[in-house]
Amino acid sequence: MGHLLWSGIVPRERADTVVRQLMAEDMFSGWGIRTLSRAERRYNAIGYHLGTVWPHDNSIAVLGLTRYGYRTEANRISLALLEAAEHFDYRLPEALTGFQRERIIFPVPYPTACSPQAWATGTPLALVRSMVGIEPVDGKLVVDPDIPAELGRITADRIRAFGKLWEIEAVGTSGHVRLASG
Repeated sequence: MGHLLWSGIVPRERADTVVRQLMAEDMFSGWGIRTLSRAERRYNAIGYHLGTVWPHDNSIAVLGLTRYGYRTEANRISLALLEAAEHFDYRLPEALTGFQRERIIFPVPYPTACSPQAWATGTPLALVRSMVGIEPVDGKLVVDPDIPAELGRITADRIRAFGKLWEIEAVGTSGHVRLASG
């Protein structure tokens, strides 16, 4: 469902229903959104696509939530995944089990998850993009940040876009972009 938000295919009047479902306790494990609801008969917290949490899928959902203006929900998922990454030396595995966070003290990787894994390594970049709200517009980069207080500030130097290098800084809902000097 998060991919549908990312694609923009969900009519605005239906987005709230999709978001409520994604963030419901049976879908959101506390570490991320599961591939299958805990309420489904086929749910299995360690089943490959039967209830596991895939970081890359979650990052796509986060970008979709941001697209529709659900920044609080996007940040909740982003923080959960970043906190999960701490348990893996900041190298997210391909998938996590779908066990409820309140029942376990750390995220459990899917038993045969690859780590590193290409699409999982891109997850933090998508999460930062969502929080900073960075977009290319008319030959320049613009930001619309919503940085969680837990992170404080996000900066990036030497972002290459439109044949130029850019610098960004974002704190809370304030941010700026400027051409890099030199």
